[in-house]
Amino acid sequence: LAKTRGDATLPQGMVTFLVGDDEERIEHVSKNNLCARSPVFRTMFGIGMKERDAAEVTVSHTDLASFTALVRYLLTDQFDLGEEEGRAQRALDLRELAQMYQVPRLELLCAQALQESVAPATAVPLLEAAHTMGDGRLLAQCRRYVADHAAEVRASGGVEQLRDFGVAKGLL
Repeated sequence: LAKTRGDATLPQGMVTFLVGDDEERIEHVSKNNLCARSPVFRTMFGIGMKERDAAEVTVSHTDLASFTALVRYLLTDQFDLGEEEGRAQRALDLRELAQMYQVPRLELLCAQALQESVAPATAVPLLEAAHTMGDGRLLAQCRRYVADHAAEVRASGGVEQLRDFGVAKGLL
């Protein structure tokens, strides 16, 4: 946050985000702190886009938990995906936000969490996600895991979760 000291170009004030389809609120977020950590927020609040002077900004492309995790990370540097169940999906969602808002360190933390989440029930969905995202490292890890633990993956229902048959070609 040292970037905020002495930078007169940073916007002042607070913003409230209306998140998701239900427009759930994240209130009283410091614009200048967001701008110091994300070039996308700096552009949004700093150069005359409609959000610059807005007290409320709608963010419809995500859910409240993921966007809250992004804001928490930007303001406190805390990376928390919550409880174990659903951790892989939360890491995927947060990684997408990190890419969108150009926060490379958070993106790396999410990638690491995804690699640690590979298990019988998650290997196939993560394999598909890695294929979609172009994440070669995670893709290779998931392929190895499926090959080495085929019986456990099959028993967990992982194979039935396969939606993209193009990914299946790489497993055969």
